[in-house]
Parts: sequence; structure tokens; C-alpha cells
Amino acid sequence: MNTLLLHCRPGFEGEVCAELSEHAARLGVAGYAKGKASSACAEFVCSEAGGAQKLMRVPFSSLIFPRQWARGEFVQLPETDRISVLLAQLGDYPVCGSLWLEVLDTNDGKELSNFCKKFEAPLRKALSKAGRLVDDPSLPRLLLTFKSGREVFLGLAEPNNSAHWPMGIPRLKFPREAPSRSTLKLEEAWHQFIPRDQWDERLAAGMTAVDLGAAPGGWTWQLVNRHMQVIAIDNGPMAESLMDSGLVEHLQADGFTFKPRRPVDWMVCDIVEKPARSAALLETWLGEGLCREAVVNLKLPMKQRYAEVKRLLERIADGFTARGIRVSIACKQLYHDREEVTCYLRRLDKP
Repeated sequence: MNTLLLHCRPGFEGEVCAELSEHAARLGVAGYAKGKASSACAEFVCSEAGGAQKLMRVPFSSLIFPRQWARGEFVQLPETDRISVLLAQLGDYPVCGSLWLEVLDTNDGKELSNFCKKFEAPLRKALSKAGRLVDDPSLPRLLLTFKSGREVFLGLAEPNNSAHWPMGIPRLKFPREAPSRSTLKLEEAWHQFIPRDQWDERLAAGMTAVDLGAAPGGWTWQLVNRHMQVIAIDNGPMAESLMDSGLVEHLQADGFTFKPRRPVDWMVCDIVEKPARSAALLETWLGEGLCREAVVNLKLPMKQRYAEVKRLLERIADGFTARGIRVSIACKQLYHDREEVTCYLRRLDKP
């Protein structure tokens, strides 16, 4: 169990390798990262016993590009009686409290989904009968990532330090009333960064919000759906259904120069712009007390994507330190993101 398998968006295997290699060097974990282009996964192979477990002490929520992770090993399976082979291999594994069958986010992975659905019930029954699986959420989660019907990564992860959903992919339904599919980016961000039991308090009806680069209103729709009062900033037209709600004020203005007359609860922004400019926008809005919480997408450059994101996050944090204010900062490449990452910030002291 000395290999880490990490899921990611296809095409970002190099960013995962760079990110994990940096954490490994900081923790003194010897090993190497590898990832095949467009495979939707990467591996970190540890050279010493216990290295993978030590590396997984990093808070999963602090990782930017990995969607899911597990420590374990690849197992070759026969065409028949796969369960017996898995049970034998699990002899050195601890008893687990939950089971997830996963595939990679590729076309081959999608084709394996039906196999996993059929295989899960008999596997779960056999694991329970053998005492390898009990209903206890405090115990490690058993993650089986199938590369094919003949090869699986048999992995472990702590349920409180891994993805919220299998493969790190939330199953969100596109609301037909929303004017664009980008609406799912903001909904996923809330699921990722805000505990569900805090939504009624931090995404409350009657709150105020600004949506920069709002048209046609995919993100505004999420705010209106929470019954917030929204100022939508964009030179383009907004969906009529949103304007008819009575909750939206549409201003044709520059999203990078607009400032509200009074502080708002939320600022959200999905403008296609250089990431440094969007990062500066975050520092201004939180630093000057124009909003309490913010979700902003940073569009990524073609090369050195992890290095650039890290540099920008450090610059934002240094800016707040220089201002003498406390702000929590989180960043993740979400499932509904493409060539971008989503930043979430929350001011911890009163403006």
C-alpha cells in the first residue's frame, strides 16, 4: 500500500504530479510521480514503507488539482471469481467502514460504469460476510478504482480527508430554468467549500450579492434561487426570467472597476480574463471590505498551470497579511471547471 492513486480532470495529470511532488518534498517522503497524458489519473510511488500514509496527512481540501486519492496497490483480476482474489488481497488491509467503486473520468471509464454497478452488490455482500466491511463511518473507506475488468486499484482513504463524492464528481442536475450550464460551477463551489448544514446561515434569503460578468445569468440564477438581492454587472443582456424575479438589478458597467455603494454578503465572478487580474480583484473586494465571501474563477495559462496558481494564491495571501486582515482561502479545480480553478474566500474578521 505504498502507491497513491489520484483522480483528476483529463489533461491535468502533470499538474497533479507537480503538486504531489511538492508536498512529498516538504514532508520528506521519498518517491516519484507519474501520469500518462489524458488518463485522468496520476500516481505517486513512495520509496519507503509508510510513505503513502504520511503523504495522505496533507489535508485533501488543500489540494487543488486532485479530485480523489487513495493509497494502495494495483491488483490483476481473472475473468471469473474476481471476488476471491480481492478477498485474499485484502488480508493485510484494515476493516473498512464504507465501500466506493470508482472509474476514471475517461471514455473507457464510462464504459466500465455498468460493470461496477453490477459488481458492487455481490462484492459488498462478500466483504460483509468476511468481516472486511462494517457500517462504521469512522473507519477507512475502501476505494476500488477499476481501470478495466481485469485491473483494479485497491485503495484506502480516510472518509474525512478525501473527496465528498465518488471520483470527486458531484451528481448535480442542471436546472432547466437556469440560462446557462455555467450555473453548475457556482452550485458545485458551494457544495465543495461550504458545509451543507451552514447553507441556511451563509446562503440565506435576503442576503445581498454582486455577480461580475453576469450575463446571461447562470451564476445569478443560483443567487436568486437562494432568494438573494443581486446586482448583475455585465454589458450583455440578462435572461428575462431573472429580471422578472424582482431580485436583480442589472448594471452595464466594467466588472473590474465597479464597486457597490455599500458592502454586500457575496461577490461572484466568472469573467474570462488573465488570472492575475482576477486575483487582484479578489484582494480588493475582500481587503476593502466590499464583500464577506467570494467565489471567483481563475482562468489558467497554457503552461506552468500549477506554478501560476500557487504564485497567485501566495500573492493574495500576502496582500491580506499586509492589510492586517484574516481571510480563509481555498482553491480547487472543480468537476464543472475546464481550463480554470475556482477560488473561495471568506473574511474572518469584520470589515
